[in-house]
Amino acid sequence: MSVLTSLVKAYDRLPDAPPYGFSAEKIGFLVSLNSDGSVAHVIDLRAGSGRKRQPRQLLVPQPVKRTAGIAPNFLWDKTSYVLGITASEGKRTADEHAAFVARHLEALEGTEDEGLKAFRLFLQSWNPEQFSLPLWPEEMKDQNVVFALESERRRDIRIHDRPAACDLWRSLSGANVREAKICLVSGSPGPVARLHPSIKGVWGAQSSGAALVSFNLDAFTSYGHEQGDNAPVSEASAFAYTTVLNRFLARDSRHRVQIGDASTVFWATSPDDGEAAEAAAEEAESLFAQFVSAADDAAVHTDTIGDHLKRIRNGEPLENIEPKLAKGVRFNVLGLAPNAARLSVRFHYEDDFGMLTKHYQRYLADMRIVPPPREPYAGLWRYLSELAVQRKRENVPPNLAGEWMRAILTGAPYPLTLLSTTLMRIRADGDISAYRVSMLKAVLVRNFPKKEKEAPVALDPTNQNRGYLLGRLFATYEQIQRAALGKNVNATIKDKFYGSASAQPRKVFPILDSGSANHLSKLGKLKPGWRVNLERTVGDIMGQMKPGNDPFPTSLPPEDQALFGLGYYHQRNEFFSKTGDATETAAESAEAAQ
Repeated sequence: MSVLTSLVKAYDRLPDAPPYGFSAEKIGFLVSLNSDGSVAHVIDLRAGSGRKRQPRQLLVPQPVKRTAGIAPNFLWDKTSYVLGITASEGKRTADEHAAFVARHLEALEGTEDEGLKAFRLFLQSWNPEQFSLPLWPEEMKDQNVVFALESERRRDIRIHDRPAACDLWRSLSGANVREAKICLVSGSPGPVARLHPSIKGVWGAQSSGAALVSFNLDAFTSYGHEQGDNAPVSEASAFAYTTVLNRFLARDSRHRVQIGDASTVFWATSPDDGEAAEAAAEEAESLFAQFVSAADDAAVHTDTIGDHLKRIRNGEPLENIEPKLAKGVRFNVLGLAPNAARLSVRFHYEDDFGMLTKHYQRYLADMRIVPPPREPYAGLWRYLSELAVQRKRENVPPNLAGEWMRAILTGAPYPLTLLSTTLMRIRADGDISAYRVSMLKAVLVRNFPKKEKEAPVALDPTNQNRGYLLGRLFATYEQIQRAALGKNVNATIKDKFYGSASAQPRKVFPILDSGSANHLSKLGKLKPGWRVNLERTVGDIMGQMKPGNDPFPTSLPPEDQALFGLGYYHQRNEFFSKTGDATETAAESAEAAQ
């Protein structure tokens, strides 16, 4: 099923889907009119306080798609069109207002509806010079404005809600009906949308909206067709998919999550109807939100969902947890990223929710490491922040988030840029965190089958991989330095040598070996028992080196550099664990006994 077809089906599931020809838009102010067209009140519809006040979402006639020209909306618009007022320089504000007035005077000519007549009288008498305090507040400038009769205002009836206005809007919308063609989405004949409505809410895209489907260059045309005729999509289907996508991308939507530069939306569909099917779809959506964003478990809606989430993370098959979710629910995930005035599809996934859950469980197994990160089920954004300069979201490498998300959803190999970027960030700032080591291990397990057994979850004293052993040895040298110089060392060998040691061991390890000999000599005078234990650890690691192999090769390939980081992480945490503390305590006790 195509992306657009899936979105059209999701539109049918919306409990409060706007009728065809209408859309929910951000409206800041309402102008209440008397029947003679005079202004009774100007009402601020925004919620909140101060500069954070947010416009109200109202159903209004669907806006026109503006490019570079002047095109007024019907019965509502921003103040530059409605009132001829703007906070900016507004070189064409007068033209925009003139176009708005001309369109409505023509459309409303001869109307007998009280509300439409009042609006027409207002436009005929209005002059931008009338915009002044106290009736017209400064913060109204550039906000979207709707109108209502004063007699109907308290009942939340706007002029565009009146039956006569709705009938007029339907006739105006159908005035330019184009030739009917077979819609590529629905398969039914209907007038083709020349321009598809804009999609708003994609992070980094134009605030006015961007197009998911558009053809505005000669290179995109086919057989002389222009605009939407290149890929016929009916007006009804274009309205449906853009409406539901804008709803999913709304700021307060529970159907979206930001993954790198990809604004990701997700939705579930069930082949069955009824409350049970709807409940199953909603549960699947709630579970997936926890999969990718890992919000605080307190935010999980019900005890049932929390229990299901825990069992899924423990590796239990979804068929055993909730059979109706495993086969009876189809799931879609769509990642969108900005691309000039258009949107790029980073990834689209559609499959049974059971299959998606299996891929999620495999991802958890790939990422599992001991000791675990502070957040063992951290959201993808948390891992991506480890790959960004200064851990800022805008610095996440382009395309990496989308490629990694696609691999997680489909069970495909992870992008190799995940490995190279993680290694680069470790060399840059020297932070070998659990999050980064988890990513290194995951790539090794999934992308390098021969390395899978060499990438253990916890410390493996029998692992003979050269990169893993060198990482353990490096962590041991660092521990020797700390033991000899004290725990308050300003800069350890990790801060100075980690990058070169993991990439070119032969250049660094002879130096480290010489330095550790001096540190062991000093440690022997202070804590001889501890020195013995550390020397034994070094001997055990070197003893695991395969005979005949150079223990300190000239260079290590990227996969062995990843194992170097894994070995370092395991061995370092072994020293800081209870076992390591107990060893140190035992050594000190033996020393005291002597």
